[in-house]
Amino acid sequence: MGLNMNITGGVEKVNGNEMSYSDFANKYLSKNEPVVITGLMSDWKACRDWVVVDDGIIKPNLHFIASNFGSSKVQVADCGSREFSDQKRLDMSVAEFIDHWLKPSTVEHDNLYLKDWHFVKEYPEYTAYTTPLFFLDDWLNLYLDHYHMHEDLDTYQRRDNISCSDYRFVYMGAKGTWTPFHADVFRSYSWSANVCGKKQWYFLSPDQHHLAFDRNMKNSVYDIFEEVDDTIFPNFKKTVWLECTQERNEIIFVPSGWYHQVHNLEDTISINHNWFNAYNLSWVWDLMLRDYKEAREYIEDIKDICDDFEGLCQRNLAANTGMNFYDFFNFMVRFSFANIVQLCHLAKSSATVKWRSSRTAQHLVFNLESVKDIAIKMKLTCLSENHNISLDFKSVLEEPAFSELCFQLERTYAFIHDKHEPVSETKKNLMDDLLDIGLCKLLNAVVCNPENLVILIDDTLQNLVIT
Repeated sequence: MGLNMNITGGVEKVNGNEMSYSDFANKYLSKNEPVVITGLMSDWKACRDWVVVDDGIIKPNLHFIASNFGSSKVQVADCGSREFSDQKRLDMSVAEFIDHWLKPSTVEHDNLYLKDWHFVKEYPEYTAYTTPLFFLDDWLNLYLDHYHMHEDLDTYQRRDNISCSDYRFVYMGAKGTWTPFHADVFRSYSWSANVCGKKQWYFLSPDQHHLAFDRNMKNSVYDIFEEVDDTIFPNFKKTVWLECTQERNEIIFVPSGWYHQVHNLEDTISINHNWFNAYNLSWVWDLMLRDYKEAREYIEDIKDICDDFEGLCQRNLAANTGMNFYDFFNFMVRFSFANIVQLCHLAKSSATVKWRSSRTAQHLVFNLESVKDIAIKMKLTCLSENHNISLDFKSVLEEPAFSELCFQLERTYAFIHDKHEPVSETKKNLMDDLLDIGLCKLLNAVVCNPENLVILIDDTLQNLVIT
């Protein structure tokens, strides 16, 4: 089928050193458009340690990786074996995976692709790379560095500790390995940096993705290069594609909701992050709402005999999607608190009203407005009813994890907008700023539902930014 694909264009390529964060946000984040970025990987340790020159050809330094990180337990995809909508996964060590890679191709499972290796979590002291400026506003990984996504740790402990500890990954695969047609987890953004090798990408835009699904919109095409059955996927032949070859030392930005299939044209190592922020928060919520409705429909027939039908729906949603409404709401409340703290700090540290027009202040206001938009939508769900969520501002401010979250958030925006770390490296008493600018009433705020969150954001913006 691939030979008959309608490929209408490629993906723009830009030099990252010639683009500001605002340029990137306006051209690619807000417009949800893919781009290839060059020039940002030259100082990465991974680009020195993880490659070797063999007969003039740059290849993965498999000996170095096996020697230094071989004991890591990883999941490896068998590219020749399908399991539901993905490839079959095998558990092995990095050393075992590299042994398989180096053996003759007659061995079983010769087409193996190491995916989703949580390298940063495992080796925090080994700074393999520095996240590029354009991808630093990463709410997902910043939050997971300080909190579990799931409040119910007994139920979700295994998922939390292993597959949801963060969304920073290393991928390694020989020439010919590939990833089936898919859209990314949470409909997040992703970026993928080629440390070694070359990849071929095929993109289908969000307004086209329904054409690659069956009549019931339940299952998508698995491999766009297989013969696609017209009776199952009647609209697939109408799809229009973008194609892109990603070279070594290039980073590709994959926007929310763009389905894609990826093939390794050479032996390849890549570093990948999934993330979301204020620009694509609505994509995350839309997916959760869609998955929730599907989870609910699936067990509708037991509703009358189930003691806690809504709780079961939410547990299934967390298991299938990676988080549920309560997880997402807690995340949004804490992130709102952190943005409010940063605004208060800006207000206190400036002697004039000019702080309101600073890029950092505008960024924080944009964040809060985006959260508010989602909270308004959440008012129409079970979150508006009585449940056990209760986050009061004062208690959250006293959490050591929250203090660290605020500190990292401040560092992130100082670097994005001012290209340097905050002048003060000392951690502040978070309550001082609120008290000093006369917003002590915030300390009494308690958020139990989306309505409370909307009111809190409105009150804060009214007091800090408008008046």
